[in-house]
Amino acid sequence: MGERTPIVVEDECIACGACEETCPEVFRVNESLGFAQVINPTGAPEEKIQEAMEVCPVNCIHWEDEMA
Repeated sequence: MGERTPIVVEDECIACGACEETCPEVFRVNESLGFAQVINPTGAPEEKIQEAMEVCPVNCIHWEDEMA
């Protein structure tokens, strides 16, 4: 299975920082924009990215292939 790409739905993101706290290699909260961004989609194992998705209180992080 190929590498999956995480995406943040910016309109839904509340910039709480949970994803960055769980997986700072992949996610960073952009304070000036007011939402988190994927800074390095392959920066961590899928399991760790999945963990960051699960701690998100508004469930705005998804795998790109699931959004299609």
